[in-house]
Amino acid sequence: MNALGRSGVEVSALSFGAAGIGNLFTAVSDEQAREAVDAAWAGGIRYFDTAPHYGIGLSERRLGAALRDRPRAEYSVSTKAGRRLEPADPAAGDDLDDGFAVPATHRRVWDFSADGIRRSLDASLERLGLDRVDTVYLHDPDDHAEQAFREGYPALEKLRAEGVVGAIGAGMNQTEMLTRFLRDTDVDVVLCAGRYTLLDHRALTDLLPAARERGRSVVIGGAFNSGLLADPKPGATYDYATAPPGLLKRALRLRAIAERHGTTLRAAALAFPAAHPAVASVLVGARSSHEVRDCVEQFATPVPAAFWQELRAEHLLPSDAPVPVQEPS
Repeated sequence: MNALGRSGVEVSALSFGAAGIGNLFTAVSDEQAREAVDAAWAGGIRYFDTAPHYGIGLSERRLGAALRDRPRAEYSVSTKAGRRLEPADPAAGDDLDDGFAVPATHRRVWDFSADGIRRSLDASLERLGLDRVDTVYLHDPDDHAEQAFREGYPALEKLRAEGVVGAIGAGMNQTEMLTRFLRDTDVDVVLCAGRYTLLDHRALTDLLPAARERGRSVVIGGAFNSGLLADPKPGATYDYATAPPGLLKRALRLRAIAERHGTTLRAAALAFPAAHPAVASVLVGARSSHEVRDCVEQFATPVPAAFWQELRAEHLLPSDAPVPVQEPS
């Protein structure tokens, strides 16, 4: 287990992202969702991340139900705040425009006010069926920076001081604002999705050094860049859209090198972000027990040093990027 900054909250090196069991893109049953969480637990995962946004509450309800009979001291849960859920017209249709195959029973309201943060957390606790969560992130405040820094962050700081939550932070798909959170606030952790992978190294420039300097932690999501690094092929997705030809070509090249060295691209994609000393956990999204078991197996698979050496020689990896094995002297 790894600590989140100086918070005392501990997380497993591999963690479970619960957007998939919130019916991200396609529906899964309650039973399939429960089996996915059970497989994560059986595989040693003890950190689970969710959000109201995921299936407009469905992810939180399913995750809470799956964890309810587990010893509370043995796992860590994070959720997010910044998008409150308000009841919508029952005839509003589905939520697929926002990426989730669920009825649009509620609408999301951007709200990074102090009152909005507390109301969001209270509603999350009710859906989860828990008396506390360990970590709360401000969720995607990209277009709401002023309110997030002026009102949302101080609200989280107060919740932490009151002992309501153990760790606070922000979760985004960019590095610039997360770096600002690390440098200008007292967050414990930031969740960075898709910006520190075998295809995207930009967090190495600003975010990860800032975390190291401040003694803070980073959770890396999107290690597969939403699919391209899991199974590169025509039509594969990158950042939730069809991968551009140049990136597909690069991913295929990475897979060929991995196979030549007797490993898999999936194993390398998970091992790479985990090797950075600022990274406390690698968050994998999964919607089935099969996907979870594969991720657990791949994460435990050693990647040969020669693979990383070739990536550096071919300029596919920055020379200063930490790798998970000791390079020969």
